[in-house]
Amino acid sequence: MNVSQAVAQRISVRAFRPDPVPGALVREILEAAARAPSGGNLQPWRVHALTGAPLETLKARVRENPFGETPEYDVYPPHLWEPLRTRRFQCGEDLYATIGIPREDKPARLAQLAKNGELFGAPVGLFFSLDRKVGPPQWSDVGMLMQTIMLLAVERGLDTCAQEYWARYPQTLADILNLPADHMIFSGMALGYRDPDAAVNTLRTRRDPFEVWGEMQGFEDI
Repeated sequence: MNVSQAVAQRISVRAFRPDPVPGALVREILEAAARAPSGGNLQPWRVHALTGAPLETLKARVRENPFGETPEYDVYPPHLWEPLRTRRFQCGEDLYATIGIPREDKPARLAQLAKNGELFGAPVGLFFSLDRKVGPPQWSDVGMLMQTIMLLAVERGLDTCAQEYWARYPQTLADILNLPADHMIFSGMALGYRDPDAAVNTLRTRRDPFEVWGEMQGFEDI
C-alpha cells in the first residue's frame, strides 16, 4: 500500500470488531508516527494507549457521567459561520442517514453520540495531551502526529476514528491517565479492526472541489 492509497482508504470508522490489537503492533505504529513533522522538533505530544481493564475502567466512568464535564477548549468556534456550518450540518445528516435515524429522533441521535464513550467498540483507545503553555503551532504538531498514526494504521490493516469528543472529559481522563497538572487533553482516537458489515462504516464524508479552497499561480502546465 502506498501513501495515496492509505489516504483514500482512511475513514472515521464508527463500528469496530472486538478483536484485540497486539500491544507490539500498537507500539510499532506509535513509534513510527513519532517521525511526524514538529516545528523546531519540540515534539509536544504525549500519547496514552489503553486497552483491557484500564480502558474498561475509563468507559465505566463515562457511563456514570453521560453529560460530561466542562471542556477546556472549544472543539468548534461558537456561532459557526458559512460554509463551515453547512459542512458540519451535512456531515451529521449523512452520518445519521446511514443508520436510518431521522433528525427528529433526538433519543436515537443521543444514543449514537454516546457510542463515542465506548470508542465505538474499538479494543484500543489512544489519548493525546499537550502542555497547557504551548500555542496553536504545537497543537498543529499533535494533529500531524494523529494523521500519521491514522495512515500507518491503515497500512497495517487497522482503522481509526479521531474523537475530539474526549475533550468533554478532561478531569476523568486526567485522573485515569495520571496526567501532569500542566497537561491537558486534546483528543482521543479509537483504534481497531472495522466491522465491514456495519452500515455506519459506509459513510464517506463529502469534500469540496479544489476550486472552492485551492488556488495555483505561476504554473504554465494547467
